[in-house]
Amino acid sequence: MIKRMGDSTVMFSIMPRIVSYASVVGKKEADGPLKDDFDKISYDMHMGQDTWEKAESQLQKEVLSLALEKANKNAGDIDFLFAGDLLNQCISSSYGLKDFSIPYLGQYGACSTMVQGLIMASVMVSSGASHLSACITSSHFCSAERQYRFPLDYGGQRPQSSQWTVTGAGCCILSDTKSEGLPMVKTATVGRIVDLGVTDQNNMGAAMAPAAADTLLRYFRDTSSSPSDYDMIYTGDLGKIGSELLYELLSKEGVDIKGRHKDCGVMIFNDEDMDVHSGGSGCGCCSSVLCGHILKNVSSGNLKNILVMATGALLSPTSIQQSETIPSIAHLVNIVI
Repeated sequence: MIKRMGDSTVMFSIMPRIVSYASVVGKKEADGPLKDDFDKISYDMHMGQDTWEKAESQLQKEVLSLALEKANKNAGDIDFLFAGDLLNQCISSSYGLKDFSIPYLGQYGACSTMVQGLIMASVMVSSGASHLSACITSSHFCSAERQYRFPLDYGGQRPQSSQWTVTGAGCCILSDTKSEGLPMVKTATVGRIVDLGVTDQNNMGAAMAPAAADTLLRYFRDTSSSPSDYDMIYTGDLGKIGSELLYELLSKEGVDIKGRHKDCGVMIFNDEDMDVHSGGSGCGCCSSVLCGHILKNVSSGNLKNILVMATGALLSPTSIQQSETIPSIAHLVNIVI
């Protein structure tokens, strides 16, 4: 049912179908070019809650409810739930999803968590351990700023290399159904931890680009494929700087993806008007763009064979305070229809 390919890629003989997906974002994301692709927009950054952290939990609650509704399923139909976020101990996920009473496996891969969750859910479904599994990730600009940088009232200046944490969430429900015409997860590559010594928390693109290059090159080797075999290659949130660094690293290996690459962090915002500098970031960046814009284009047949690779910087407030380097990781899935 699950076949090992090469160094670190697996192929799902029984390909899990994405039977439902949903996205919820905040007001700044609604000002961007992908507004019409999201299922729900919250113009209240508190989402009716009294803290930013509770607001992020509400994002997860709403996006799962939407995905269940679109699939015509109840919480009790889901066998396993994989979820994660950026906050300490993944509290957005645990507090936001506790009332659903679904068997839960918390995930943390920083901004790579959505694809990590997709891989885990796909393994459960393809192996026969689950008929229906769901994966969710979220982030919130205000909760992330408070944890990783400064309280918003501080008014600190953001350097041009910095990225804007997306307020958003995405959810996918995967099934072992044989129904045709649904997006399917065909293969997946699990990333390795890569650390080239970057220490600047305001330049996540530079920290994550080497991990993205490592995973993508290993995927091409494992599958004996090349960029031209895919309609599009999406990265999670390298931003403008990280994307350029990825091109440079790949070019040294004779690989060129420029003509068919897009980055979710660049896609979700229009930097000229929105002052986000290098682009978007956060667990909610890849998940909201994937569960909005990307999967809509796959479901409609505009895209038939794509790679989605989410990147994550594995730092913490403690490691930042101790001036440690920033290890990074990138996970990849091949989605076909």
